[in-house]
Amino acid sequence: MTYTAPIADMQFVLEGVADIGRLASAFPDYSNEIASAILDEAGKQASEVLAPLNWSGDQHGAVLENGRVRSAPGFADAYAAYTEAGWQALSFPEEWGGAGLPRALALAVIEMAQSANMSFSLSQMLTLGTVEALMAHGTPELQAAYLPKLVSGEWTGTMNLTEPQAGSDVGALKTKATPVGDGSYLIEGQKIYITWGDHDIAENIVHLVLARLPNAPEGSRGISLFLVPKFFPKDDGGLGERNDVRPIGLEKKLGIHASPTCVMAYGEGDGAKGWLIGEENKGLACMFTMMNSARLTVGVQAVAIAERAYQQALDYAKERRQGQAVGAAGPGPSAIIDHPDIRRTLTDMKAKIAAGRAICYATGVAADEAEFGPGDKRAQAKRREDILTPIAKAWSSDRAIEIAYSGILIHGGMGFIEETGAAQHLRDACIAPIYEGTNGIQAIDLAGRKLSMAGGAALTELVDDIRATADACSGESDARFADFSDRLNAGASAMVACAEGLRTRMSEAPAEGLAGATPFLKLCGDVVGGWLLIKGALYALGQEASNPTYYGAKIQLARYFSETVLTAAPALVQEVNVGAALSLGLSDDALTAA
Repeated sequence: MTYTAPIADMQFVLEGVADIGRLASAFPDYSNEIASAILDEAGKQASEVLAPLNWSGDQHGAVLENGRVRSAPGFADAYAAYTEAGWQALSFPEEWGGAGLPRALALAVIEMAQSANMSFSLSQMLTLGTVEALMAHGTPELQAAYLPKLVSGEWTGTMNLTEPQAGSDVGALKTKATPVGDGSYLIEGQKIYITWGDHDIAENIVHLVLARLPNAPEGSRGISLFLVPKFFPKDDGGLGERNDVRPIGLEKKLGIHASPTCVMAYGEGDGAKGWLIGEENKGLACMFTMMNSARLTVGVQAVAIAERAYQQALDYAKERRQGQAVGAAGPGPSAIIDHPDIRRTLTDMKAKIAAGRAICYATGVAADEAEFGPGDKRAQAKRREDILTPIAKAWSSDRAIEIAYSGILIHGGMGFIEETGAAQHLRDACIAPIYEGTNGIQAIDLAGRKLSMAGGAALTELVDDIRATADACSGESDARFADFSDRLNAGASAMVACAEGLRTRMSEAPAEGLAGATPFLKLCGDVVGGWLLIKGALYALGQEASNPTYYGAKIQLARYFSETVLTAAPALVQEVNVGAALSLGLSDDALTAA
């Protein structure tokens, strides 16, 4: 159950697909050499420090004792090593102690940590979002008091939205915030599903909590966001008194057992003290800064767990000998990797991982360019980030479950046995389509808000780029590129046809439009994934002479995806435009089991 960071593949995507080089003017300290050194060191720590704790952490889990959460053995020391190396601070501004490097590079480091140990790495994912929310909406005083410690990783952060009666419908939350009169508020209520809500790996935890002020409007328009620390910081940066915020339960979960998912109680004693983030009754907008960051990170996490499942399946397929493969030389059982269906399954897994990684890293580069790029590029880059984010999160996490399940199938009966570790990857992968907005919500966001923003410019620009790559392929004489142009153009046309139909139904028959949102997102992910793999194939063609085996495999992988996934994309048009709406015709009685 070892893990080796796929550094060559990561660099290939960053340089040849996501085109991180176009950020050179915004990040003058960045270079491919620096990126290579960072990835090498982070990869070593992921494989040597984090990965060995993955299985033991899953078996031991986190424990709630005497009002405190104890992390799995070894996690605290691993976290100290992680923060000492500075991985938490890679993409944050130097003014807060960060390294000021591209977010896309940080995503690659996050992928390594998530592959090595998903439960461990969830803490960092929430802290990253906390930092971004504070940078965007916090007062100068709160930023000065909390950002340096969060950026360094000395303190961790959480996101507190969900209550038993308020899941995706956060407007139904009941947690109260009462002004004290000195600029602070008393927070009272309970939150559930709080990832790393309490632990012993860092000295302080900074909770961002959604709550409702007295006389606030009903629904989501009356929600505010508050910073509630576990311990109050002193002026010298040390820790003061304990705040009235405590874990009162740990959720028993399908997977990510070593990640403490807490039930948190605020203000059950003297009252939990918090401070407003952003404006009153504008908390949901502030929280979305954090959530959008987390959605992209979840996409990377999905790629990561799929990569881990793939690596384990590949190793097993090379070692396990059974039956005699077709065309095998000599008697005796063959390694199962030589059986055609096993090799097909492994190829399918690798191609979809490559597509998901490309989508996520390209989203990261767009986010960097939207914030730090040339002024005339930022608006378009922001539209690209916005339209790709739900695809990165939902398409990648749906594929992660498929890939992890394929890993179990390659193991056969041994995959159903916990000791092999293959089942853990599937169990862990199952959370990714759920949190930070279920994948159905991501699809609705894409089909509703993202298609209509800026008069549809985001989709138009995306389709134009896909067709530009198709044109580039049509000019290539290499026979391996013969069908790429047709596949890409057909996929782009399918996206446009579905988008036009969805826009009409969203205004005339909204329920039908919403019913078609999920297959539309899958269509977009299939096409965008294929586009980026083919874009990578063009890059590989130019590099092939230097390493024919490696770069030739990139072209072959793009061809596989093109002929199996991309070629089927136009068939989804009927499902989006007609088939999904038919699901609305079944009554409750018809859906009830006979």
